[in-house]
Amino acid sequence: MKNKPAYINLYKKGKLDKIIEKLNKVLESCELCPRKCKVNRKKGEQGFCRSGKDLMISSFGPHFGEEPELVGKLGSGTIFLANCNLGCIYCQNYDISHLGEGTEFTVEQLARQMIHLKNIGCHNINFVTPTHFLPQIVEAVKSAVALGLDLPLVYNSSGYDNVVMIKIAEGVFDIYMPDIKYSDSKYAEKYSQAPDYFERAKEAVKEMHRQVGDLETEEGIAARGLLIRHLVLPNNAAGSEKVLEFIAKDISRDSYVNIMDQYRPCYKAGNFEEISRFPKKEELDKAIAIARSLGLHRGF
Repeated sequence: MKNKPAYINLYKKGKLDKIIEKLNKVLESCELCPRKCKVNRKKGEQGFCRSGKDLMISSFGPHFGEEPELVGKLGSGTIFLANCNLGCIYCQNYDISHLGEGTEFTVEQLARQMIHLKNIGCHNINFVTPTHFLPQIVEAVKSAVALGLDLPLVYNSSGYDNVVMIKIAEGVFDIYMPDIKYSDSKYAEKYSQAPDYFERAKEAVKEMHRQVGDLETEEGIAARGLLIRHLVLPNNAAGSEKVLEFIAKDISRDSYVNIMDQYRPCYKAGNFEEISRFPKKEELDKAIAIARSLGLHRGF
């Protein structure tokens, strides 16, 4: 990379320690996500995400199913964190997010896994569902920098983030990759138990863009910036038009937007008739047409 990630400078100036201190304090009355459960995770109390003080990791390794700008030739170094602060009834990874399948890791173990992913050639370190483990992740980053980590870090979240925490962590992540799942509070509550989803996601994504700007690449590989995902749901349950309008008007028409067609009725989706099928081709085509009409032109 031409430019070193910003977290290296934070490390050299001792600013990572201050970020870690602030985030660790939050664990005593957890407000890492918009639910603000206020549980003391340091004492083993658990809120909505069912997570305590220790990291739970489901898997790690090079991933080739992400966006081309992340994958490159050698893969995105993904680390799948167990549990989740959303309750999506159609989650394709429900064994991880709902059932919490994973292994307890120390901060030092996570740091060594990052170095392993770097050593095997991965282009970045991609934290999947990091919101509820943000303090532990940043602490592990500090340890990993001391071991030689210098890859871009990807914050790959559901979009249901507390903007205050995103502000505290400024400079740690080079690439933000949030979902924007819904624009309709009714469906956000019905399918993910988060009626305030769109409001909180808009706040968080605006702050993410302020920090890192539009996606920048070096030789086709993502180096820094914002990459937004939007999953098309059957019967327009995601409210795609309002989501895309927000991106085009309030973020940037140069935003990289992955309009995804991967939805399939997993987990408990079969209990809800309106999302119990795959999206139709015309539903996906309509979302893409809306994006283009709004001036969006990157991704899809």
